[in-house]
Amino acid sequence: MGGDTPVTTSAVLMSASKHISTKCGEENRAFLNCKREDPNPEKCLAQGQKVTKCVVSLLRDLHETCPKAMDAFTKCMDYYGNEFELCRKEQANFQKACPI
Repeated sequence: MGGDTPVTTSAVLMSASKHISTKCGEENRAFLNCKREDPNPEKCLAQGQKVTKCVVSLLRDLHETCPKAMDAFTKCMDYYGNEFELCRKEQANFQKACPI
């Protein structure tokens, strides 16, 4: 990935999950519908690539717009095993700095 894009660990994806569901929901639904219609993984590669492209672009934008808040939330999520309840302060700061 690019230099300013955070590594897509589970903590990064969990931290950005609300943003991902909002910004990449259409692409994700198309991918899931494809998978539901045809279990052959090759049939849904294009839809999967669109989801990946959307998420990577979104993460890059978030990292450029509010890197400190995103990093703090991600570090908390990583430290506490992706438990949102233990990172509410960091989550609030992140959502304030980068509203959905």
